[in-house]
Formats: sequence, structure tokens, C-alpha cells
Amino acid sequence: MIKNNHFHLLLLVGIITSYSYAQNAPALSAIKEADLKSDIYYLASDEMRGRRAGTIDELNAATWVAKRAEDAGLKPAGDNGTYFQFFPLYRTTVASNSEISINGQNVKLWKDAYQVSPVETSVEGKPIWLNSLSDTTLILKNKIVAMKLLPPDKLPAEGMSLWVYRYALGAIRQQTTSLKRQGVSAIIFVADSTANAEIGFFGHGFEEGKYELNESEWKNDKNDTPVFLVTPSFEKDLKEENSTFKANIRVNKFEYPSVNVIAKAEGKDPKLKEEYVLFSAHHDHDGIGKPVKGDSIWNGADDNASVSVAILAIARAYTKQPGKRSALFVWHGAEERGLMGSRYFIEHPTVKKENIVAVLNGDMIGGNDPDSAALLGSIEPHKNSTQLVNMAMSANNELTKFKVDTSWDAEDHPEFWYYRSDHLPYAETNIPSIFFTTLLHPDYHTPADEADKIDINKLTKMAKWMYATGWKVSETVQKPILDAKSKMKK
Repeated sequence: MIKNNHFHLLLLVGIITSYSYAQNAPALSAIKEADLKSDIYYLASDEMRGRRAGTIDELNAATWVAKRAEDAGLKPAGDNGTYFQFFPLYRTTVASNSEISINGQNVKLWKDAYQVSPVETSVEGKPIWLNSLSDTTLILKNKIVAMKLLPPDKLPAEGMSLWVYRYALGAIRQQTTSLKRQGVSAIIFVADSTANAEIGFFGHGFEEGKYELNESEWKNDKNDTPVFLVTPSFEKDLKEENSTFKANIRVNKFEYPSVNVIAKAEGKDPKLKEEYVLFSAHHDHDGIGKPVKGDSIWNGADDNASVSVAILAIARAYTKQPGKRSALFVWHGAEERGLMGSRYFIEHPTVKKENIVAVLNGDMIGGNDPDSAALLGSIEPHKNSTQLVNMAMSANNELTKFKVDTSWDAEDHPEFWYYRSDHLPYAETNIPSIFFTTLLHPDYHTPADEADKIDINKLTKMAKWMYATGWKVSETVQKPILDAKSKMKK
């Protein structure tokens, strides 16, 4: 009799435990490896041409995402009853008829010389060669100055992503700031051996120009001191006593459309369905760039087709089993151009901003060690909701059991990874926000970020972790609250 009672007690505990687990993640079966693999191999295919913001390729990707969202059973939540929220990108580039010459010889723009930022200018004269920034014996006001690019005082951390790019940008920024204080009219840097090793790779970013969301700032862009970076072959010419430098730089200004894709799965609770847990990704990447090992398409499989297809899978789970709260899915445009889509959405939300109870953002979730992952916004000073972090950690402990790396969330981490994805504008607006990622890898922002490099099993587990976390938010009557000492106030 005692054994029989013990058996029934164990059976009852098992049923309760099973029920509790099911409530944490009731539609896991809708998140399928086969779907994720099929979706990512298409979204990150060469046919999508890298999905660069402001191009027809990004719009094609957005259209595909919207169709897949519709197929998943999501309802449109964009503007005017559609899945789309279009917004303008304001771009400035150096015009192709711009000219640069040194000692009367034409210099090839975007091969031998790069203008660091698109500034319209007409400058001509004899450059003053500086051997160091400490040379204060010369009067430099309104003069063209030339000097060797010097290593920045603070080198990028060893192993940091895009190391040479960060080295060059840090050096240019440091020396430019010092020279501008002296009122120079133009600056020419001769690349050192470190910068020159990858000048074509990171110089392509200078060629692409700059993007803005603010039309008035774009239209009234004030001319700044022009800064040029040239290859080491021009050092001797610029040092000559009677050297000359001439630059006639014209700029083009373009207005391009970019787009957020927005869809929702309505909640089932009569009251809580007016509130939203927001799943966030970005569908754009870097498009067509300088070839690397013969490949010029920057496919962006991990960055960020991985999360784009993951939240499609999460959407299928939510339509199969709606939560109490509604789920809002936002595929942001133009993230790679400066978090443009998320910044636009937070200023022009298609649902009441105060009804967004939590943001679960993901960026790059298909790489590195199969048993580890990271959650950013999980430690101070980036953590803005302990309750939301606890829900995510609980979901991981119950389901996916990743070893969670929080080191990249540290305030002094050299990558500043927390500040580089679409959760940031939401956190700055005091919405509880976290960031799921499996961190950087050598293929980051290279054409090698291809679908065949993605760990589909890990991608599936990450999708399930995000889903299980969102489900907890959906089902908990008390919404996650902001920590009183959150420092992310804008």
C-alpha cells in the first residue's frame, strides 16, 4: 500500500512538472531545423546579393521576410495595414567626377587615395610635411598638412574584430582632432604599413559614404576639414620641397528607401493582448563589396539572417499556440548603417510604445561553440531589467542549458558589443531589453559569412531559448519592470 501511494505521488509530480514545462514552451515543435535551414540558405544566398540597406536587394529581402511572416500566420502590424514601415535613408557620397592630384599627377580615387568622409571641397597648395604632432614650430592655420599615419595611443585589443580597420580609424581620428585644433585647411595621411595592408578592405567603407536619418542635418551638412588617406607610394612625393596637392571633391546626395517588416501574433488574454513582447532582428547586411578571395557578395548568414529566420520560426510557434500577451516581430532595416531601422521605429512605433513590455533582440546566433551563448544586457551597467534577465536565465536552465557568457557585457569589454545592435534604441527609451548572441567569429563582416558555416542545430536551440523567454514574458501577469538604477536613460 505504501509503495502504491508512493507511485501515485511520483506520477502526480511528473504530470505537474510536465504541465509546468509545457507552459514554459508549449509549441517547441513548431521550431524546426529543416525550416531554419531552408530559410537561411535562401535569405543568405547569392541571389539576395547581401541585402544592403537602401538597395533593391534589401527591399527584396524584406518582401521575402514579409511573405514568410504571412505564411506563418502573422498579421500585418506595419503602416496602413501592411507588413511594412518604410523610412528614408539620406546618403552622401563622393562623386565620380572628383579629382585628386599630387605634383600634377592624377591619383586614383578609391585605389591610391581615399577621402575619409564625403566633404565637398576645392583645395590646392603646397603641403607642409609634419614629422610628428608635437612639431609646434610651424604655423598651420589654413595650410594643407601631410604626415605619416601614426599608431593610435590606445591600440585595439588583441584579437578584436576588424582590427586593422579599428587601428586605422583610431589613428585617423586621433591625429585629425589634433590638427583641426590648429585650423588646417586639409589633411593628408600616408598609410603606415599596418593600415596599408588592408587599405582596400576598410577603404571601401569610405567609398560607401555616410548615411543619416535626419533630413535637415543631411541637407545642411556643414563642410568639414577634408581628410585624405593615401598609399605609402606617395610619401616621397609629399615630402618634396616643392610638392603640390590639389583636390576638387564633389559630393552626391541621395535619398533611398529602407524598410522595417512588422508583424504580430495576437494574444489570447482579453486585457494582456494589448501588450507586446517584441522579438527583434535585422534583415540587412553589407551587400556587394570588395572581393575577398574572389568573393564579392557579403551574404551575412550569421549577421543577421540567423536571427531573421529564427524569429520566423518563433512566429510559427506563437501562431500555433498564442500567448496571453501579443507577440510583435520586427525585422529592422539598415541596422548595418547605424541602427537606422530600430531608431526610426522607436520614434514612429506602430503600436503604443508604452505597451511594449520587453524587447528580445538577437544578432548572430549560429556560430562558435555549440554549448555556449551570450546574453547581453544581463549585468550592470547594461542590465535594465533584472526580472527580464531572470526569465531568460530560467528559460535556459529549463530548456537549452547553454553555458552563458556574460563577459562581453562588461562595461570595459573592448568590442563594446552591447552598443552595436537593435536592442539599444529600445533600452535607451527605457524599455526592458536583452540581446541574445553567440558572439563574433573570423567570418564576421566578410564574404565568408555564408549559410554553410551556420550550426543549424545551435541556431535552432537559440531560437528555442528566445521563444521560451518570450513565452515567460507573455504568460507572466506582472510585466518585467525596469531596475531603479538603470543607466541606459537616453
